Amino acid sequence: MAHRRARLTPLGRRLLVDRVLEMGWTAAAAADAAGVSRATCYKWIRRFNAEGEAGLLDRSSRPRTCPGAIGPKAEREILAARRRLKRGPHHLAAVLGRPRSTIYGVLRRHGRGRLDHTDRPTGVPIRYERERPGELVHIDVKKLGRIPPGGGHRMLGRSTATRRAKGERRIGYDYIHACVDDHSRVAYVEVHPDERGETCAMFLLRACQFFADRGVQVESVMTDNALSYRRSEAFLVMMDTLGIVHVPIPPYHPRMNGKVERFNRTMVEEWAYVRLYTSNSARLRELRRWVAFYNSRRPHTAVGGRPPITRL
Repeated sequence: MAHRRARLTPLGRRLLVDRVLEMGWTAAAAADAAGVSRATCYKWIRRFNAEGEAGLLDRSSRPRTCPGAIGPKAEREILAARRRLKRGPHHLAAVLGRPRSTIYGVLRRHGRGRLDHTDRPTGVPIRYERERPGELVHIDVKKLGRIPPGGGHRMLGRSTATRRAKGERRIGYDYIHACVDDHSRVAYVEVHPDERGETCAMFLLRACQFFADRGVQVESVMTDNALSYRRSEAFLVMMDTLGIVHVPIPPYHPRMNGKVERFNRTMVEEWAYVRLYTSNSARLRELRRWVAFYNSRRPHTAVGGRPPITRL
């Protein structure tokens, strides 16, 4: 298998062979021109004579035999320990008396490499992905304390001098409404002073318009069991008007709405808490820029290292 520092590609190997067999170069001259050894030159000539063009293609670097590989019985033992203990390779290595790398390799081959891809109590996999954009979007609200003028405790520290004076009015919270497409992970975000049903309904309308402008029709919405989603007449009427199916998560299962929950965590880590802000307005001005960066330029591991917008 070719690696990133390989001297020759299949095209370079063909040129090497042609110089010797067609142009009459010596093996030493052709090898020197390609920056490889004479043994390498002879190897590709031999493969080309035996297999033709196919002999110049990359081959797997997997060894023909693996005497140290564990058998099926040992793999079943590792998988059973994983289901029973619900722990990672470090813990399982001590319990089973096997190297951590061996246990991790078995778990990865069977799609069990990440504990957070399963529900801990039941062990049922919860990682999934819808087949097309708009088939399901996730909506949630992140409550974030506002920054007082001059900066908050992250900038000034916690002391009696920076505490709110007695009788001074609280500055309150910003409610970050977020909508994330299940397939592409493209996000739409707005900031509001509350999370009432009317606010959530209008946010849903604008989120659907955002995706419609990009050629995506929202078909269903997943939310938690907040009253503004489950019982608000404004929100329920808005879904009926837009022809959207409501998919509430089961009670006490916030991980079911995990894509937008993970987006909220990324958002506060990379935007809200990534730097010191001197005012709340300064932080809010950065939000739009960060969301644009997240959608169009930030690599996303679930999208194969590409930005989410590439999946629309």
